[in-house]
Amino acid sequence: MNFKIVIPARYASSRFPGKPLALINGRPMLWHTYQRALETGVTPQDIVIATDDARIFEAASEFGALVKMTRSDHVSGTSRLAEVAQNMGWSSDDIVVNVQGDEPLLAPELILTTAKVLDQSGAGIATLACPLVKLDDVASPNIVKVVFDSRGKALYFSRAAIPHVRDGLAGLTIDTANTPWFRHIGVYAYRVQTLFDYQCWDGCELERFESLEQLRALVNGVHIQVAVVDGMPEHGVDTLEDLLKISSKFAPPVDLSR
Repeated sequence: MNFKIVIPARYASSRFPGKPLALINGRPMLWHTYQRALETGVTPQDIVIATDDARIFEAASEFGALVKMTRSDHVSGTSRLAEVAQNMGWSSDDIVVNVQGDEPLLAPELILTTAKVLDQSGAGIATLACPLVKLDDVASPNIVKVVFDSRGKALYFSRAAIPHVRDGLAGLTIDTANTPWFRHIGVYAYRVQTLFDYQCWDGCELERFESLEQLRALVNGVHIQVAVVDGMPEHGVDTLEDLLKISSKFAPPVDLSR
């Protein structure tokens, strides 16, 4: 199976400016994310780092990645991916996996699974989910839930507890082997044509209410295929505190001078 990987990497971040270049064991975080992409077996020519900042462009070029400058006015990662796909001349049926630049511990197997699910399903978008077994997580608006049909086709994504329990969650015990709740994992694979189509659609009320851009695709009839995996992947880096926690999970660099 052939597919592309795009790694969006912005310098500007309200919580952690410059985080793609923050060092983990002497290497930029973006370098570590790039290694996870390489570990999928995808050729370097099919892995593109997309940025709007010259500092990130220079750093990624120095470690040998293919880098493309993109506009700075993109309001979503989907829009940035579409610009890359157009500039690269990719065909409408090509598969593109979006790997965020702040995911240095993202398992390559998850990238491969997402691409494979899209390839085999014929959907426009594929994504991942994992079972939810804690009621606090079910109730949390910070955790996005997804419901899907018997074939894995997404029906809806929400920050609310879906499916909703009419009598409330209080006192409820979750059967961990048969939970009805699934957490959405924000790894996406797209067909290039879907990326192009997405740019032509106006935002919708559901997207604005939930602050979930995938709802725009659902409203416009896109088939989003969901694959269930065992557990939540390692958390990405949003803050300096996240970086310190993640850094401890990397082995120290080997001193070759000894």
